[in-house]
Amino acid sequence: MVSNKFLFAIILLYVYIGVQSLFYFFGGVVLTILVAMAFLNGPRLLDWANSPPHLQFNKYVLTGYRPISSVQDCIRSLFYMHNELGNIYTHGIPLLCFLFLIPLNFPWSQISVTWLGVVHFLACLSPQLGSVLYHLFMNHEGGEPVYHTLLTLDMCGICMINTLGALPIVYSTLLCYPFTRTVALLVYILLSSYAIYSAITARSSVRRLRSFAWQALFRFSFFLLRWVGVGGGSPTSLQHFLTMDALAVLGGIINISRIPERFRPGLFDYWCNSHQ
Repeated sequence: MVSNKFLFAIILLYVYIGVQSLFYFFGGVVLTILVAMAFLNGPRLLDWANSPPHLQFNKYVLTGYRPISSVQDCIRSLFYMHNELGNIYTHGIPLLCFLFLIPLNFPWSQISVTWLGVVHFLACLSPQLGSVLYHLFMNHEGGEPVYHTLLTLDMCGICMINTLGALPIVYSTLLCYPFTRTVALLVYILLSSYAIYSAITARSSVRRLRSFAWQALFRFSFFLLRWVGVGGGSPTSLQHFLTMDALAVLGGIINISRIPERFRPGLFDYWCNSHQ
């Protein structure tokens, strides 16, 4: 009869092989990209004044704009330097990591309500996917209509992480109050629907950020419930709860303030600008 220690050793071996395979996979992807960049030449890039009007949303990024391109040329832009390359990869690499690593590391056996784990997984994927598509194809030859469709998709991804990511918080906080929990979940979904509509119809970055205010206030009320001891959930999660929303607000402020590129226009055209 096979001992438990032997079975445990076999499981550890398979986990180790799986992790190593993922590292080799990502390493191969990075190496392929670097080799392609070394041999592929991109088109002549544009400056801010000569770029399409719908792409002139950040006057502090002066150079590196891609010309209007087909789908194939947009995909080809993964392999040469331009001012959206950093945005594509800073969203694309986390997308691949979440896609492969979360299902392997999530404690599914410890979750009695499966949909909580599923919505958490989808919440991690949605903003990354929407942003990758937006930044990769924003210069598509379809022009402004295609651009606004992609921007809507990007905004929906952000709304999805705010909505889906908060549902487990609402559920666990009101775990002992089933009726109140159901009402709170429905109210939050309605608020989120309004936030999506407001975000995709907003005409400025400030109004777009303001669209998520009601969602943030609603989530903060659950932080207060836990803090005073009325709501359920792990007490140690309060710090993570507050840090998560604080970082989201900070990121939004940096984005609409155009920091740091507003202080040195042209210096951060390719890397370390406010959207990265």
